[in-house]
Amino acid sequence: MSSSAPFDRPEYGLFVCGTDTEVGKTYIATAIARSLVAKGVSIGVYKPVASGCLRQEGQLVAEDAKALREASACEDSLSSVCPQCFEAPLAPPVAAAKEGRDVDAVLLRSGLCYWSGRCDLVIVEGAGGLLSPLSDHDSTVTLAAEFGYPVVLVAANRLGAINHVLQSLCTLEKYASDIPIAGIVLNQVTARENASYRSNAEEIRNRSDVPLLGQVAWQSPAPLSDIDWQAVAMCGDRKA
Repeated sequence: MSSSAPFDRPEYGLFVCGTDTEVGKTYIATAIARSLVAKGVSIGVYKPVASGCLRQEGQLVAEDAKALREASACEDSLSSVCPQCFEAPLAPPVAAAKEGRDVDAVLLRSGLCYWSGRCDLVIVEGAGGLLSPLSDHDSTVTLAAEFGYPVVLVAANRLGAINHVLQSLCTLEKYASDIPIAGIVLNQVTARENASYRSNAEEIRNRSDVPLLGQVAWQSPAPLSDIDWQAVAMCGDRKA
């Protein structure tokens, strides 16, 4: 955990980030959560802000937050999982402005404190890519750097994955160089394999020393269940 953190946050956690939007961050985060729950680990789940939320019974609900809560087997409120929800499918500060609101930058950080003392570790899911804006002055990588949890970088396993992964690693090195990178997960986001599916992993390995944690086939997260995610979450005192 970053020593500069001003809030009382859970000591151990994982920050699931994406190379872009629609790469399967929630799918991977929930798979990790289910794996930990199956091993008897108490899990907290946190998504600092979400846009593109659905209105249900007069309230905005983040589908990602619902999936995370279900996977964690917790009974905490959805507002504890995702305290800031906006309706328009736009970057959160833009979506907030359409509603005459602002993203609360303090709440992005303090919302995580709810899980302190309530779980063995917390899984945080970012929004969009690392440089996607979360507030007027914050991006996903801003919070990743402040929270200090090991980063699990999720990329869609398709043409362009090599560039997206390497660019994201450069972003982490520039803006969050003090936090460990647990590794990369390549996620097949459609049922049909593309031409680059089988070569992306090897090319990324050849160009980076960051571990490739898993190559997930379409709707088959089995490779992730063999990883000791609790040990990964506890590697925060070293850089991978």
